[in-house]
Amino acid sequence: MSSSVSDNPLVRLDGVRFAYGKREILCGIDLTVHRGQVVAIMGGSGSGKTTLLRLIGGQLRAASGKLEVDGQELGRLSTHALYALRRRMGMLFQFGALFTDMSVFDNVAFPLREHTKLPAELIRDLVLMKLHAVGLRGAYSLMPSELSGGMARRVALARAVALDPMLMLYDEPFAGLDPISLGVTGQLIRRLNDALGAASIMVTHDVKASLSLVDYVYFVSNGVIVAQGTPEEIHDSNDPFVHQFVHAEPDGPVPFHYPAPPLESLLDGVAA
Repeated sequence: MSSSVSDNPLVRLDGVRFAYGKREILCGIDLTVHRGQVVAIMGGSGSGKTTLLRLIGGQLRAASGKLEVDGQELGRLSTHALYALRRRMGMLFQFGALFTDMSVFDNVAFPLREHTKLPAELIRDLVLMKLHAVGLRGAYSLMPSELSGGMARRVALARAVALDPMLMLYDEPFAGLDPISLGVTGQLIRRLNDALGAASIMVTHDVKASLSLVDYVYFVSNGVIVAQGTPEEIHDSNDPFVHQFVHAEPDGPVPFHYPAPPLESLLDGVAA
């Protein structure tokens, strides 16, 4: 764990519940993240990981429970106050989500132009500095269509940290990357988090890459936290769910088949 981890949580969830209509997704989540930490949220597809990330980012509001970011309870904030808080967060989307009709430079400059009144010269210097941090200062004039997948992800990361956020949110940051790009992205996430003195939360399925760089891991299944611990504790865990997930075993608590009624009843209701 980073030596600069703070004592007071930057993010705190206490009994958080959320549902889409009658389908409950999160059934009472307790979770804390401190400044200086990189925390991974893992679990099977459809377990509620991305929903949890959207709740922390203020895109969704919890049905019940308490969710605090930097001491502010998101459920009690006005729209204006929530937007002000979200400007102190950075988000790296699963496939970068760069603006396709803007150059690399303009993509990274966008949040600075949108949320500050800095002069153009200072924005230029900041953009080039952020691009240099991800190794792509020389690509400032390229368009997204001219970038490889790994390069696009690094440009998106530079854009996400343009405003020096206190909290970074990552949705599957390693998806679709080759081993070299994956390693580079992981190192950047760790290094930028430590340089900013921020906290980072990543939703990921990549066990090997995540356990090598995070400070703490939460496992989500059926809307609840079923296991948590440091990378060492997770790797050595005898918990059936954790063991199945970490070692990619086909048999275990996580079923392959989505729950379904008996085949006979399905055949009666499905047209040929």
